[in-house]
Amino acid sequence: MQKSFGKFKAGVSAAAVLVALFGVYGFRKLQALAADPAGPKDCRAADDIGEGNVKIDLDKVRAIAPLQGVKWSQLGGSINDASCLNRTEIYGMVEVHSVDDIAKTLAFARANKLPVTTAGVRHSMGGQAFRKGGIVLDMRGFNRITLNEAARSVTVQPGATWHDIQIVLHPRFAVRAMQSTDIFSVGGSISVNAHGMDHQAGALARSIKTMKVMLADGSVQSVSPTENQELFNLVVGGYGLFGVIVEAELDIADNTVYQTGRRVLDYKAFPALFADDIEKDGNIGLMYGHLSTAPSSFLQEMLLYTYTKADGADFKRQPLGEVSGTKLRRLTINLSKQGSFFQELKWLSEKHIEHRMENCTVTRAQAIASGEACLVSRNDPMHDSVPYLRNALQDETDILHEYFIPRKNFVAFVDGMRRIMLDNKTNLLNASVRVVHKEENFLTYSPEPAFSLVLYINQPTDDEGNRRMKKVTEELIGLTIANQGRFFLPYQLYYSRDQLKKSYPQIDDFFAAKRKYDPADLFTNTMYQKYAS
Repeated sequence: MQKSFGKFKAGVSAAAVLVALFGVYGFRKLQALAADPAGPKDCRAADDIGEGNVKIDLDKVRAIAPLQGVKWSQLGGSINDASCLNRTEIYGMVEVHSVDDIAKTLAFARANKLPVTTAGVRHSMGGQAFRKGGIVLDMRGFNRITLNEAARSVTVQPGATWHDIQIVLHPRFAVRAMQSTDIFSVGGSISVNAHGMDHQAGALARSIKTMKVMLADGSVQSVSPTENQELFNLVVGGYGLFGVIVEAELDIADNTVYQTGRRVLDYKAFPALFADDIEKDGNIGLMYGHLSTAPSSFLQEMLLYTYTKADGADFKRQPLGEVSGTKLRRLTINLSKQGSFFQELKWLSEKHIEHRMENCTVTRAQAIASGEACLVSRNDPMHDSVPYLRNALQDETDILHEYFIPRKNFVAFVDGMRRIMLDNKTNLLNASVRVVHKEENFLTYSPEPAFSLVLYINQPTDDEGNRRMKKVTEELIGLTIANQGRFFLPYQLYYSRDQLKKSYPQIDDFFAAKRKYDPADLFTNTMYQKYAS
């Protein structure tokens, strides 16, 4: 995983796969592992997602006549997120195409005491984009993008995805800060204060010049790091609880040319290498690491990827292409769920094969200097919609975790994580390492510089699978707290109120600020419902 999933390219050659497979699996099994999904998965709801202390009378909610003058893509029924574990019954979903659509819906919700949430691609995994009996504002159609070349910024509506923004910016400009994969909406990214591969840029908050936010009373406020600063710091990383983002102006960067680099190292060497080398080298524009998920070197070996500024004078920036080899990559990922042999094969492929299959343009001078020189533009490694992570496998799902650990405690945390994973027989598909700075938003996950560990875990969707995921989540959060770190909140709601308070000591002040700006709790979601009530 390269991208909010880290770079998770499973670029195994067809020959390597064939050699390993046909003695173990039949053709139909392999075909099923590589197949495209027919649609989003919709598993039954996990038992732990509850209503908190607020009980919803769905019959009463369903009796409310719908608002006219907006487009309801759904009335009644249920909604889910990317985990497929949080199916929730709602009042309905409004397709947003204008500020007026938002204002009308909020007025209707206030009059009928219906809660409101905003949703983009719904890749949060704990019901952060919906609530039982509520109205969901589907922001995906509210997605205009305007490039401001003179100001070196881009003004976007919240439903715009990073994928589409990159296409508008390319070939001259690039995004400054975003997740490492391009599928997410800007509104969703701001609501979690996302970060990515640029270890210098920091999280998304640092690239926001200004925003317009519609509050619960229907008024629109301009907020920025210097204007309405308190509200700005609450909306960024505020999970949609303070208002609806209607527009954001973001800084952009040059579409710099980089030479790719990679090295294998012991995980214990990484903190010193970063502090003594990478952090001080202003020419390294992007970086991330992958920890081994192979049993023989589990969370001990590390592949470090770097992108270093290069002379791009004769580099021709090609149009941004979509990821290739989707079925083969999906097959490799899904095979790694089947046991040790394929986990080893995937790691060996990443170490020895994948980099030879990179899409890159090599200048004549670079080709003479190095047989493996590879040049890419800044947009290239970020332009991946990870279609190979979606599959047609039923009764299982892949779950994200993320933990922010003070840099001095990185090794101790990885050692503890290894014990927890092995003790629980956790099927870890990928473990990425990224860098975050101290962040100033109110509900910050990084009160001091930290390393981010992004985990991608496969689980069955039955009761036992959910029970085991709950157990490993609680243990990993306990380990995080013991190492003075914090866990990311867009994911499953398996943590206790006590764990939330220990990891985020400011949480009660955050909920108090929420009541100040939205005393009627118009804006809400399943996470707020569970922990604030």
